[in-house]
Amino acid sequence: MDEEATRDFNERCVQCSDVNWGLTDEGKFYCRSCHNVTEKTREVVNTDFISNSRVQTISKSLRKREETDGSCEWYVCEGFQFVIKKQAEALQALGVCPQMKDEVLWNFWRCYLQKSEQAYCNRPARETVKTSSVCDSSTDVDSEPAGPSHLHLSLSESEGDQQTDCSFVSSTSKVSETTSVCSGSVDGSLYLKKQPKGKLRMTMPMTLSLCYMSLLWLREPMTLSELLRFVVEGHIPYFNVFQHFPERIKLRGADLKIFSVESWPEYEEVYNKMLELAAFLDLPRFPDITDSCFLHPDMLCMKYLMEANLPDELHNWTCRVVKKIGIGEVDFLTLVPGDKTRRKVKYDILAAAVIVVVLKLLFLLNDHYEWLLSDFAEERYKNNKEDGPYFEFKKWYWVLKCSLDVEQKKLDERKAKYLWRCDKPLFYSDKMKSKVLKRRRIVVNLQNQFGKLSGSVQPAEKPNPSSFLLSWSEENTDELCFHGHSLKGILQEKRGLLRPMNTVYWLCTFKLCNEKLCGHPAHYSEEKFPHTYNFVLMLFSFLLRIQPSYIHDEVCVIEHKLFNKKLCKKPKYKRGQRK
Repeated sequence: MDEEATRDFNERCVQCSDVNWGLTDEGKFYCRSCHNVTEKTREVVNTDFISNSRVQTISKSLRKREETDGSCEWYVCEGFQFVIKKQAEALQALGVCPQMKDEVLWNFWRCYLQKSEQAYCNRPARETVKTSSVCDSSTDVDSEPAGPSHLHLSLSESEGDQQTDCSFVSSTSKVSETTSVCSGSVDGSLYLKKQPKGKLRMTMPMTLSLCYMSLLWLREPMTLSELLRFVVEGHIPYFNVFQHFPERIKLRGADLKIFSVESWPEYEEVYNKMLELAAFLDLPRFPDITDSCFLHPDMLCMKYLMEANLPDELHNWTCRVVKKIGIGEVDFLTLVPGDKTRRKVKYDILAAAVIVVVLKLLFLLNDHYEWLLSDFAEERYKNNKEDGPYFEFKKWYWVLKCSLDVEQKKLDERKAKYLWRCDKPLFYSDKMKSKVLKRRRIVVNLQNQFGKLSGSVQPAEKPNPSSFLLSWSEENTDELCFHGHSLKGILQEKRGLLRPMNTVYWLCTFKLCNEKLCGHPAHYSEEKFPHTYNFVLMLFSFLLRIQPSYIHDEVCVIEHKLFNKKLCKKPKYKRGQRK
């Protein structure tokens, strides 16, 4: 099909001089050798992605450029596309499948532009654009629509390609010359206003939601908590990413409010926006999460047991709990957008909660019984040293507490010293450029001089990305590794099976709350629960970088599934007792 369409186009590529042309989905010619996209286009009446809409050729000359500062007219979604492109490239550098950027994420982004009527759709003939000026009062100006009838965007393009191809100016529309000076973008001043019902406005946290949704679609071995941790560590562009925008994009006023971020990304916000975005795009059922996928509870439990320095034998118990309550089934784990009857699964939190429930089953975690079991396991090991070292909860607690305190202090210091101001100063004209750069140099020199006088240590380099926050190995003599320790010290054999020595279990809550009304299935207060239980929650909340209440909520849900028959059992009355 492409060979017939490109047969008459024999020009040589300006980059590699080859004559090997193909057609993009938008009808443009691209070089198969170097992937260079040209300005030459052919008219396309229908494509697989756009139904009932005619693709129109965009003329490069329609982009108005200001001779004063070299900027040009640009739209907010152009900036968001640049952010998403940089995030996709960072994820690809971390080892994510290349298919994620060029196919999955690109199709999601293109679908969002169409659903939000920013591109790939027929725009209304006229729109009422409200603009305001710094000096004058705001006025209502009727102008032609600022949006395009077609937009050629690609996450694989270079910055030079984007400058010519990513035009948001339709060939049948004209942008009003009275665009607000309070915003560098054409639609920045209007973007912050309340959106109509049914519209979904893109935000910086939602760019992470879009990336996580793509990872989930491909079933990549990266959880949401791991994604957000890479963002905080600086491996994925998110903070001050606008300083890397092309020179043609100038940010002013409202643009800084849209693209500037001065808070750490929150797990709940990114996750809920992902669900909202998946429903907005009308996505079908996601690929099945089977027992061979990394996101399956059995696989994640194994990872978190290793990271928490717990015995390998605990994995058998977590698998038994997962199987008994049915949270490892495909229908339970697979995401179905828009289905409000199904409980949405947070895979990393679910796996951590399963481990907490197993620890409660074996050690009770009531600030008393786990210490008795430690002493009992120590005495058992003295009498029988053939089976290897027995796991002692008391020793594990002190090893983990020391390590956790050190890592938590490092994290707190890193967050406290984080500079929210971007390294690249922002200036809006050539006249202000010299002043801003001079002021920036003075600030940097003063900071360096003050650092030398105070003797403060220079900030450490960005750590290498790793899936594990805490690593344990038997070769490390400084810290005790419990991976190979046996649980026989706290188990007893009964009818040929090893069972826990304790026969009781305390519930975090006897009755779950209504999530639709309360927002949470349970309520967590550190003062109401034993110290050991709080410590285990704090450990996994540190590993996942979330609030302990999130894990506590999932623990309560698992407990009620595990003991559902006993909780629903009605008391029996004997005859003659009731009068």
